[in-house]
Amino acid sequence: MIEQILTRKNLLQAMRQVQKNHGSAGVDHMPVTKLSELLSIDKETLTAEVRSGKYLPQPILGVEIPKGDKGGTRLLGVPVVTDRMLQQAVLQVMMARFEFEFSESSFGFRPNKSLHQAVLKAQGYINEGYQYIVDIDLKTFFDEVDHSYLLQLL
Repeated sequence: MIEQILTRKNLLQAMRQVQKNHGSAGVDHMPVTKLSELLSIDKETLTAEVRSGKYLPQPILGVEIPKGDKGGTRLLGVPVVTDRMLQQAVLQVMMARFEFEFSESSFGFRPNKSLHQAVLKAQGYINEGYQYIVDIDLKTFFDEVDHSYLLQLL
């Protein structure tokens, strides 16, 4: 799977997606606009480090952002753009591999799925006579899951 992740096409697509998101710079202060320059200069070094297991993600910048209507703030982790590009490259390959296994009733963080569609689906169930709708939020799942075990499963 690592070879699929590190293909030129997949990395370029990941780079474009990260640039399209216009995210902030991480602890290295490198803006997303410099990502294409980095790839043209250091792509071979970067992919060799990933292949050999020597690549180490950089520390994450913690930024407090307002919670909106709820008041207060929440901590947002901002990875460096190189890490975001690699994460996006992994996501693209993983989605192609696992997306078809998800339930049609699963709407969270899925391509072409939205909160609005979830509400419409729930309304449809109510109209069909169902009396219970279950909303499950695995809010801190990835903070608490055993990552070693999760990686073995993947």
